[in-house]
Amino acid sequence: MTNLNAGLVIRRGNAADFVRRVQEAEGRGVGAVWTTVGGPMADPVTAYAAAGALTERVILGTAVTPTYPRHPVTLAAQAMALNDLAPGRIRLGIGTSHKPTIEGAYGIPMGKPLAHLREYLTVLRALLWDGAVDYSGSYFTVKMALPEGVSAPNIPVPISALRQNAFRLAGELADGAISWVTPVDYLVTTAIPAMDEGAGIAGRTRPPLIAHVPVALTTDRDRGRNAFRSQFSVYGKLPFYAAMFADAGFPVNDAGEMSDGLVETLAVVGDESEIRSRLAAIRARGIDELLISPVIVEDEATELEALSGVLAGH
Repeated sequence: MTNLNAGLVIRRGNAADFVRRVQEAEGRGVGAVWTTVGGPMADPVTAYAAAGALTERVILGTAVTPTYPRHPVTLAAQAMALNDLAPGRIRLGIGTSHKPTIEGAYGIPMGKPLAHLREYLTVLRALLWDGAVDYSGSYFTVKMALPEGVSAPNIPVPISALRQNAFRLAGELADGAISWVTPVDYLVTTAIPAMDEGAGIAGRTRPPLIAHVPVALTTDRDRGRNAFRSQFSVYGKLPFYAAMFADAGFPVNDAGEMSDGLVETLAVVGDESEIRSRLAAIRARGIDELLISPVIVEDEATELEALSGVLAGH
């Protein structure tokens, strides 16, 4: 069976349920799990500590941890604690989040998000890979080092990316780019070349592109697409995503509603065989890794078990 190199997004909520879901994913052979982060819910970065201690193999990733609410030194300290409990299994995805959340809900001015992300990444990655940072910028001024005898944990830090400049930054400085609800054609024609350009500027090999793919396991294609619309409708209403969709050739309407063509290109719908085939075809287009969000159509437990089997190569 072809290795899809695909991880599973774990739904957030109660921390104990979250940890149980991570354990179930590992038990079913899933190689990596991911979680979104942020808002007034049980913090999954914290919950990963329990999940890391109770699992042995599964990779634990954030996709992504918003940068504005946590200082990069604070996040580095959290990541090091996780790495102590799950050595070599942490991937610390970070991103700026969105204006309605950061400015509207948190009340934090965003300024220039990409510049903020560049500085945050520089500080965070220096601590995690070099063990020390001496940096002064517009958003952060940090001078500190890990205590004597403490080695840098070398935790990979991919960043979220929606548009060309962010993908270029990922190629230049990050340990990968994480897309989210993004057409594959756009990733192939825009994201990968931008990452190549950024990597060229830095004189290094392009890091991996991790592509988010919503998947509905059902033979009823209409129900699958409707479930996707219901569960992912917010993205058409977010300015950053609306701009990316327009760049990709799928502009949303004034109400932020996604066209049929956009839904068709974003969501993979089908039975286990079709899903396996579609995901393999996406990987074959030069995508390094997949990040799968389950789109629940009817019965979550049954669909998650079957989808996990697909991702595990069963």
